[in-house]
Amino acid sequence: MGTVGERRVYDVAIIGAGPAGLTAGIYAARSGLDTVILERTAPGGLAATTFRIENYPGFPDGIEGPALASAMENQARKSGCSIMGYEVQSVVPPGSNGRAFALYTAEGRVESRTVIVATGTHEKQLGVPGERELRGRGVSYCATCDGPFFKGKRVAVVGGGDSAIAEALFLARVATRVTVIHRRDSLRAGRHLREAAMVNDRIAFLWNTVVTAVEGSETVERLHLRNVETGETSSLDVEGVFVYIGFVPNTAFLAGMVRLDDAGYVVVDESLETSVPGIFAAGDVRAKQVRQVVTAAADGAVAAMAAERFLAGGAARPAGKGATRAWPLRS
Repeated sequence: MGTVGERRVYDVAIIGAGPAGLTAGIYAARSGLDTVILERTAPGGLAATTFRIENYPGFPDGIEGPALASAMENQARKSGCSIMGYEVQSVVPPGSNGRAFALYTAEGRVESRTVIVATGTHEKQLGVPGERELRGRGVSYCATCDGPFFKGKRVAVVGGGDSAIAEALFLARVATRVTVIHRRDSLRAGRHLREAAMVNDRIAFLWNTVVTAVEGSETVERLHLRNVETGETSSLDVEGVFVYIGFVPNTAFLAGMVRLDDAGYVVVDESLETSVPGIFAAGDVRAKQVRQVVTAAADGAVAAMAAERFLAGGAARPAGKGATRAWPLRS
């Protein structure tokens, strides 16, 4: 497999173009590093599929997710960062000769002296009968993408966090009825979102309830439900269901290479370096407590600065040789 494009070795290769990856690209490119971002889909990550982001600094009235993602992408490109539409399938560390990391894609090999993993997460599925069969025919994981198809219809949203309630509010603008199904007796979403949903007359709530099956012949027709406290079963007639019950890290391509925690998130040190010197991780893909657009962007900046300091100290070393570098992040 040949090298993608012209034969060159980048200083920084960033895997993923969500807020973490794009911010890393901005910081790395502005530092004069030859930087490339590899993204298998459109830039923006999950932020680009979020109807409205209410808590990103600098936007007191909120900003639409696609608009924020587009602005970040434009800034990364303007900073001199290249963005390629490739999916990274595996990463091979340098050998004993000190050559660069090799990132393998279906289109070829990309070589880089450092790597920042910013692949984010994907939506967790319900894992119930009918979900897989009716995906794309009423089962969705993106209200911003698919909501307009449900104008004037009845839909359900499964979940109680920020994503679930933000998308329920979006769906309430087009659907006649939005039923939020939550396995607990109160929402986990932030106060602003909770209050907005509670006063919306198109949104109803089913508490302490889980979905046990999705039913429909050609498209979604109803959900089968169970109350987790009483065990009582019921059904709900809907024409669409939007699932927001958590996320799974996109780290399958890293299995066996860098240290992951029990949930599959990348374990890093304070400089966001992984167990392999020269590979950093930023954003939702890494093990941490808070996953928000603002924390992803902050991670991207820290990882890019750490990669710059790593490069200033010499070429990337083979995995397993020596201790992980701990670079100071203040000048």
